Order: sequence, then structure tokens, then C-alpha cells
Amino acid sequence: MNKAERIRFLDALRALLGASHVLSEAHDLAPYATDWRKRYHGKPMAVAMPGDTAQVAEVVQLCATHRVPIVPQGGNTGLVGGATTDASGTELLLSLRRMNRIRDLSTADGVLVAEAGCVLAAVQQAADGAGMLFPLSLAAEGSATVGGVLSTNAGGTAVLRYGNARSLCLGLEVVTPQGQIWNGLSALRKDNTGYDLRDLFIGAEGTLGLITAASLQLFARPAARRTAMALVAHAQDAVDLLQQARGALGAGLTGFELMSAHSLQLVQRHFPRLRLPLELSSPWCVLLELSDNEGEAHAQARLEAVLGLAMEQGRVVDAAVAQTLAQAQAMWALREHIPLAQAQEGLNIKHDIAVPISRMAAFVESTAELVTQALPGARLVVFGHLGDGNLHYNVQAPLGGDAADFLARHQDACNRIVHDAAAACGGSFSAEHGVGQLKLDDLLRYKSPVAVAMMRAIKTALDPQGLMNPGKVLRP
Repeated sequence: MNKAERIRFLDALRALLGASHVLSEAHDLAPYATDWRKRYHGKPMAVAMPGDTAQVAEVVQLCATHRVPIVPQGGNTGLVGGATTDASGTELLLSLRRMNRIRDLSTADGVLVAEAGCVLAAVQQAADGAGMLFPLSLAAEGSATVGGVLSTNAGGTAVLRYGNARSLCLGLEVVTPQGQIWNGLSALRKDNTGYDLRDLFIGAEGTLGLITAASLQLFARPAARRTAMALVAHAQDAVDLLQQARGALGAGLTGFELMSAHSLQLVQRHFPRLRLPLELSSPWCVLLELSDNEGEAHAQARLEAVLGLAMEQGRVVDAAVAQTLAQAQAMWALREHIPLAQAQEGLNIKHDIAVPISRMAAFVESTAELVTQALPGARLVVFGHLGDGNLHYNVQAPLGGDAADFLARHQDACNRIVHDAAAACGGSFSAEHGVGQLKLDDLLRYKSPVAVAMMRAIKTALDPQGLMNPGKVLRP
């Protein structure tokens, strides 16, 4: 596109959306041009901010006519560069933040319809206001949007009980790469009428079309919640405790997080106001949450019974059960501040792996040995959702070392060690963060050629011009 064509395109875009909703000056583009981790620095041609689905469709039609690539962006909280343009200045960044309305909420159907730019926390609040629960919860829920969490099939802390974003979505409204609107919003739990088109777009990171709204499943709000922290000596003890808690608590077990002592020590170093309820006398800590339909006393007794038996059996070294909501929130704050503490500590090599729970302890032990042998002095910051087999297996530079230099010199080798180890256990190199542009080579290395060929066939069929979020998920 030459300069004259670019001017004509931007003029048409402004006529469509209004000049105030098309940003093209460098200082206006800056907040949208860099990803959350500040690894990728794009250069959008412009930022377009449509206000409704019809405008999204018209923008896509305009881009198809002018062959302008589109990069969709919600809250810009992704961790793999999936919502960042390249540096060519030829891609349009489509921000969906203006589309932030909750269109409908039915307690009878247990369904809430939200637009793609609606912040996750607002969905939770709307459900709570109706006496119901939307259980998807993650650290970035104050910024992450519905379209983003569905496009990346986000997980969060309650996957153990409620599943990930895909499991919580009943239907979608999508603008296709041709600018057509598919209204697949549904309140149905059952609809066996051909291909499930919804599942094509969930987890596709905007490469097949643009999610503009979603029907989300709501649940009855539990009568009580109880949270506890427990210290364990070995990762296998945590796995055994998980199985024991599942057996005793059933579907009431809604959260089960594993945190290394080192990860919590980082939180203490950088956020000293967050106090641990237990002295870190063991290398591992578990955070459990129980949701109960009978009441606070019943929940307390059930959780204390599980932990008491585990302590008698030597599986748990020490434990603390939150007695108030404030204490429970303080426990979760420790978990949620681990990524923030890592950022304060300096650049680090991040991994978002999934491993079968039965092989998790062996993975943790053997991979620690492999990484520390290859990178003497490296500090392992291991935490995550043990209940669904997802760990954030991160590697920090040696204490006092140059974090940026460590990342530059060792990231590729470290990634290979960790991802190979996960694959050897039947696991995945990306559990909930997606592929984006960060893990393009990993997808080719670990996905079967047959799977990649099918993915390319779907991409070509739906987006023959290749304008939907190019360079993400599949390498061109």
C-alpha cells in the first residue's frame, strides 16, 4: 500500500467510525503497540475502535477491499504477543474495548451475553449482582476482556471444577474474514446440528475471525467458600493431597494451586505487606479452595477434616485455614502476586506447560535437575494450577546476575529442555497462554504434521487472504 492508498484507507475508516475512534498519531498508538510483557513492540498503521458489531463488520469489509491485515486486541494482557502488530506499519490494530456492554442476563437459563470488550471482572460482578456465579478467574481479570480470554481459551484458578473458557461458553457472535456476521449466540446446552463452529474460534487467537460477543454459562453461587494453605515436603505429596481432597470433597474442590517456597519468597521480598500465614519450613506450598452449598461451618469442617487426616498421614507438614474472607483474599493475593514479584525481580524465562497430573511430580523433579545442570545457579520459580495439570515453570537468572543477558543467552536452550520434558510426559508446551508469535516454532516442533496440515487447511478455507492476525499461531 503506497502513501496515497494509505491516506484513502484511513479517510474511509474515519468516515466509518468517526475521527475520534481512529488513532494514527505515534503518541496515541503507543499504549496499543507493546505487549504486556514488553517483549514485542509493534507499529500499527492505526488503531480502529468500533462501537458495535455492525461497525466491526464494516471495518473488516474495508480491510478486505484494501487487503489490510487486522490484529484484534482486547485488554492487551496476553503473554505470547498474540495481540501485537508487527513493525511494518501496514497492519490495522482493531481494539474492541468500546464494545463493553452486557447485553442480556437470564437467571432461568443461567446465561449472560457479553460483548467482546467487556472486562472479565465486570462479567463476574454482573453475575454476582444476579445472585449467580461466573467462575472464570485469573490475575488479569480487571483488564482481560471476554473476547481475549475466549480467543486464547484462558484457564485461571477454577478450571479444576468449572473448566476453562471453552467450557464456559455456550455460543458466539463472530465477524468472519469476509465481514459477515455469524450470530451463533445460544443459550442451549445441547445442539447437535453439524460442526461446532464455536469451537473453531475459541482458542484461535483471532486468526480465523473476530469474536464480538459471547453467551457465557452461569452457575449457582455457593453458600460458602473456605480457603487453606498447606505445606508439603515433596511435589508427590501435593499430588497425593489433590487426589485425597478430590475424593473427600468431590465437585466442591474448586481450586488447587501449587507454589514453590522460592516463588513465595520472591513475593515476600517485593511485596512485604503480603504476609504468609505459615512459616515456609517446606519447599512446597499448596493453596486449596472449597465451595460448599450448605454453609460456612460445614465447609470449615470438611476442609479441616481433609487437612487433619493428611497431617496424620505425614502428607502435610503444616496447614492454615482462613477464618474470614479477608484472610482468604490474603492467601489468594500471595498466589496472584507471584508473576508481579517475578517482574520486579527481573526478566525471566517463562513456561506455561501442561503435564498429566499422574506424571507431574516426576516432571518437576527430573526437569529441575536438567535445568540446573545446564544453567548453574538458575532459580526455579514454579507455581500453577496443579488441579488441572498446568504449571508455570519459570527460570530466573542466578542471584545478582544480569537478567537480560541470562534471557538472551539461555532462553532457547532452556525452552527446549522444559518443552522436551513436558512432551516426553505426554504434555503440552502451552497450557493456557496460547501460541501467539512467541511459540510459532514450538507449534511446528511439537504438533504432529497431520495436525498442522489440518490447521492450515482451516485457516486457508476461512481466511483465504490471510488478513486475520497474520503471523500468529501458524507461521505464514
